Amino acid sequence: MKIGVVSDTHGNIDAWNKAYRQLEGADLILHAGDVLYHPPRLGWIQGYDIPALVDALNNCKTPLVIVRGNCDAQVYEELLKIPVQSDYAVVQFGAIRIVISHGHLFTKQGMADMARRYGANCFVFGHTHIPEIETVDQVLLINPGSPSIPKLEIEGRPIPTVGLITDATVHIINIDDGSLLKEAKVPQ
Repeated sequence: MKIGVVSDTHGNIDAWNKAYRQLEGADLILHAGDVLYHPPRLGWIQGYDIPALVDALNNCKTPLVIVRGNCDAQVYEELLKIPVQSDYAVVQFGAIRIVISHGHLFTKQGMADMARRYGANCFVFGHTHIPEIETVDQVLLINPGSPSIPKLEIEGRPIPTVGLITDATVHIINIDDGSLLKEAKVPQ
């Protein structure tokens, strides 16, 4: 089992392509929102190309589950063949049940409570552009960070990231060089 986890692509085809290379061979990719739109306050970024990212997502060979982020508009339903589900989705994959939401409306305790409500052992979120893995009340909270506008810096350099769930382990990966940044076991 291999599940890719991505969030906050913000219309950047270059970032998606780098992220997808790290997630190659995944059985499923979960996208925690902020898919296409790039708010002006974030400044211009190289690779911002909504039509190219729409094409890549529509032709992605790996099944995708996408939830709506705070920057995602309803009009995406006209562009994407993959539904931008809703504010959250629940996915069962083997022994792992995952709630996915952008996360901007929840505290960490609220994420854990929602996951427990749906019998999930993981909650995937984004929004902050900072990768993290944390256990709250027996629920593993997973933020893959952002491949396009990363806010994690190492030695003053922004590090673009994605998440990968293999068997019962979660990994946060630097998409520039494939290095492992964080790792944790999924609670059973």
